[in-house]
Amino acid sequence: MHDWGPADGPPLLCLHGITSWGGRFRHLAETRLTRFHVVAPDLRGHGLSDWEPPWNLGAHVADLVDTLNALHLERLDVVGHSFGGRLALELAARHPERVGRVVLLDPVIWAPPHIALERAELAREDVSYASVEEAIAERLEMGNGTDERLVREELPQHLQLGDDGRWRARYAPSAVVAAYGEMAKAPPLDRVAAPSLLIRGGDSEVVPASLEDFVCETMSDCRSVTVPGGHIVMWDAFDETADAILGFLEDSRS
Repeated sequence: MHDWGPADGPPLLCLHGITSWGGRFRHLAETRLTRFHVVAPDLRGHGLSDWEPPWNLGAHVADLVDTLNALHLERLDVVGHSFGGRLALELAARHPERVGRVVLLDPVIWAPPHIALERAELAREDVSYASVEEAIAERLEMGNGTDERLVREELPQHLQLGDDGRWRARYAPSAVVAAYGEMAKAPPLDRVAAPSLLIRGGDSEVVPASLEDFVCETMSDCRSVTVPGGHIVMWDAFDETADAILGFLEDSRS
């Protein structure tokens, strides 16, 4: 569990995507979400949390509920990136009494089965680097306006050196494969009553415009905004993403 901000601030749960970790929200929490008490767990199969299965949606949601209970948090707002966005929707649908508002950061709401299979097969391949610098360089080569400073601050903390001398991110590939299978299941959009904001990366293929429209037409209270850059909006459009999150949380509170 990672947490930042005043202990008596409004609680805000932040959920990362597959292959990531809770620490990805540090810069956002420390520089822009400063009035909130931000809590960001490493999901099962990631970071320093338990890597053992099951890795299905139900297990992840149960882990989140257990975490909220352990922290004595009855109801709070939720921010979810990528697969974390899908988990935010599942939590809001299955436990509406625990969720106030939802912010979806370029969320994987649904993955077509053939795409899920393709990505799951790729996830089985070893992703390792000869050095931390090589890992950073590979991410920066993807472009999309990625802020190099943010990548250099956060990515090295998520890497660990293996016995073979190669650097790898802290996650279980098996958990990632399982997550792709879960993302191919229909999302519970019609059961999410919490006010929601969908922040879409303009250059990302994760949330095509047609899906964005469908989501906000299906959910009872949803708005959307598009920011520059790719899928990791916290790296590619940090200020725009932070502004959108704060604008939504402050506006919907008033």
